[in-house]
Amino acid sequence: AAATALALGGGLLLAAWRWLRGVVRATGAVAEASMRGKTVIITGANSGLGRAAAAELLRMQARVIMGCRDRARAERAAQSTRNSIAHQSDGLCAVLSMVMVAACLTLITLLQIKPRLDVLINNAGVFQCPYMKTEDGFEMQFGVNHLGHFLLTNLLLGLLKNSAPSRIVVVSSKLYKYGEINFEDLNSEISYNKSFCYSRSKLANILFARELARRLEGTGVTVNSLHPGIVRTNLGRYVNIPLLAKPLFNLVSWAFFKTPLEGAQTSIYLASSPDVEGVSGKYFGDCKEEELLPKAMDDLVARKLWDISEVMVGLLK
Repeated sequence: AAATALALGGGLLLAAWRWLRGVVRATGAVAEASMRGKTVIITGANSGLGRAAAAELLRMQARVIMGCRDRARAERAAQSTRNSIAHQSDGLCAVLSMVMVAACLTLITLLQIKPRLDVLINNAGVFQCPYMKTEDGFEMQFGVNHLGHFLLTNLLLGLLKNSAPSRIVVVSSKLYKYGEINFEDLNSEISYNKSFCYSRSKLANILFARELARRLEGTGVTVNSLHPGIVRTNLGRYVNIPLLAKPLFNLVSWAFFKTPLEGAQTSIYLASSPDVEGVSGKYFGDCKEEELLPKAMDDLVARKLWDISEVMVGLLK
């Protein structure tokens, strides 16, 4: 009886904490803004943060293009997103599924988005997967999280410049703090640690955003990176949790992790808010600018990483 009472009491406390946290976050959510007439691409938009951001930006009247690696999943996610906001939309906006195989750096149907692109959200990611390679031979986490977005962004730069003022949003992670850019083994041919390689790819995201912001000064295209916090999504599908520990993990994640919509707030803020108009080269969390560690602000490393990435993806021979 005592154990049951303790469990019930703990459950009630967790539920109260979860409700209170939701109220606090709701009061600090992104202010209403109109994205009418604006076109947005979001990679990894069939689930998690990307799907939540897509639905919210669509509700704000944006034309959202959902970048996904699988056509069937893209179509299902697009239809579900349309249905979820149908009662809040005036029908002047649309969701299109863009087939993008980020893992092998293949982009199809770019012509769908012409003649303009106002926002590109580089959101897709792989987290702590076993050692594997993309079809182009890149270590999967570095290939998908960094190189895929590096190539996609460069392919779209002309369109973004022509559509200026426009914005590029790069989703990174606080785990960048544990990563290092090892130019001698970027592709993990010598050694592989799934946690380290994820952190390295997220550090690469920030360095890429900083160098791109420098290169785009005066063009009207801004670039900012962010961390979404700890979010309850399927990103951790490769993380092995013992069967007996799963109920406790599920309870803790429900109580303390952000929902996808909560985690997507900073992406939505950077994509839509007038507060960050003209702001570029910065790093955000919970819709506020945050400080970076010195290694994430090393311009020499950022430029070298850019040059090597150009060669790796075939933009420079």
